[in-house]
Amino acid sequence: MTLRHQIIALAIVPLVISILAITTFITWQSANLAKNSIDTFEQNMLKAKETEILNLTNLALSAIQAIYDRAGPDDEAAKQQVAAILTSLDYGRDGYFFVYDYDGNNIVHPRQSFRHGQNWLDLTDPDGDKVIAELIATAKAGGGLHQYKWQKPSTGQIADKLSFVVSLDKWHWVVGTGGYLDDVFAQSAAANTVMRANIRRTFVIVALIAVPSVLVVFTTCMLLTFHERRMADSRLKELTQRVIDTQEEERSRLARELHDGISQNLLGVRYAMDLAGRKVRTNVADAALTIDRGVEALNGAIKEIRRLSHDLRPRVLDDLGLTAALEALCHHFAERTGIETTIDASGFTGTLKAEANTALYRVAQEAFNNVERHSGASKLSVKLWSDGGRARLTISDNGTGFDGSKGGASGETGLGLRNMQERMAHFRGLLLINSSESGTTLTAMMPRSANLPAGNQAEAA
Repeated sequence: MTLRHQIIALAIVPLVISILAITTFITWQSANLAKNSIDTFEQNMLKAKETEILNLTNLALSAIQAIYDRAGPDDEAAKQQVAAILTSLDYGRDGYFFVYDYDGNNIVHPRQSFRHGQNWLDLTDPDGDKVIAELIATAKAGGGLHQYKWQKPSTGQIADKLSFVVSLDKWHWVVGTGGYLDDVFAQSAAANTVMRANIRRTFVIVALIAVPSVLVVFTTCMLLTFHERRMADSRLKELTQRVIDTQEEERSRLARELHDGISQNLLGVRYAMDLAGRKVRTNVADAALTIDRGVEALNGAIKEIRRLSHDLRPRVLDDLGLTAALEALCHHFAERTGIETTIDASGFTGTLKAEANTALYRVAQEAFNNVERHSGASKLSVKLWSDGGRARLTISDNGTGFDGSKGGASGETGLGLRNMQERMAHFRGLLLINSSESGTTLTAMMPRSANLPAGNQAEAA
């Protein structure tokens, strides 16, 4: 996965996950609330139905109470009178009272006359419930409610029915009435339909909000990515040109050093050797002095070569470490420029990676060049130390200072500062510059990540 795709994924994936999580939670919460509401509604409807059935049963018992209390166990006339009253007490197309004896024989059933006089003790509903036997058992136990499936007179279809039954023990009768529950379940189903419609509506609303949000984030990420990519390409071109310019500048400097220094010294050695050769051939007495002067010029060329080699890559940095390399740099700088230079590296633990050592050395080298060329300083101090396991390098001079906002824009000083900043940025370090008329202080700070691993530190020590 490319960096651009990673950025887009990091921007969009958390948003999509959050939207899905919120949508799931809202849907779950809505479904639970709706289900609880529907369950409560259904329970209330059932309670109302139970209360209605109980009141109707009490009403029927009140209608036959006087006759039942006066009659004896075998009073057939009273039984027929009570049966007639219960037959006439119907309410609506599906509301009626029924009577069975304890043996399961039907005595009253206004809506299904074919049941009269027949025994229905073994009758079972589609769920396998022995309806009449259960109703009789419930009545004998003191009366109560029983739910079962029964044919609805108004439609002829099998529907759920809830009945309340009581016993007339003196006659061994079971009297009851009931109500069909399909209207309750129909209302619950309608509420469920409304709930599902609300959930779908919630999904649509969330989608209308989420999809544009994802598109906006995606578009923003793409625009930012393209913008950053153009900026990165521009910076890469600028850096490439800067590297080329730096290479050309370094080549020009080396060419000048070779032409003005080493080449002139070697040319002087050649002339001295030619002169010494002529004097030897002519037996001139001061031929040895001429040879000595040539040797001195040759030594100067050798020193110049060593100085150039040291500038390009000091061996002491690889052999003895950063502290020794900076001390040698300070010594050579003071010797070459006459600027009083001091260094304090007593607080440095020396646990940096080799690349970080090189970066700090190059920062110091560039800072020394700027001091020599631009500051007009007479004193230079260098401090190298470790603070909490982080390497710190401070270089201070008493020169004239510079305007950082202008100096960093262009020119050699600006190029040098940018080079130093980029070296530090490579290690996620910082380069702080404080310049005024009384001098300049440069501080380079390395992070802990620039240190060697713990095992390698022990080996380095």
